[in-house]
Amino acid sequence: MKEVLLVIDVQNEYFTGKLPVTYPAKSFEKILVAMDHAHAAHMPVVVIQHTNPASDAATFKKGTDGWELHDEIKRRHADIIIEKTLPGSFTGTSL
Repeated sequence: MKEVLLVIDVQNEYFTGKLPVTYPAKSFEKILVAMDHAHAAHMPVVVIQHTNPASDAATFKKGTDGWELHDEIKRRHADIIIEKTLPGSFTGTSL
């Protein structure tokens, strides 16, 4: 079995958008460290990005700032970026 790091829904909507998450403390920093370590260890990094497909979506509407991946995630290496439209990352995706 091959190991990969999954980075799920680290999008602006949770930082500067309509759904801010302020807990648990330091979780974002831990995600960044995990991405850096995985890349250094030649472990594939798969980033999952949620999209709300509704044309009148209030959150996660494709192309909006809230939908975008956080800048720190975009700055790091990702082997694959997968877009999902359902809450689960394994339903209706290539995972």
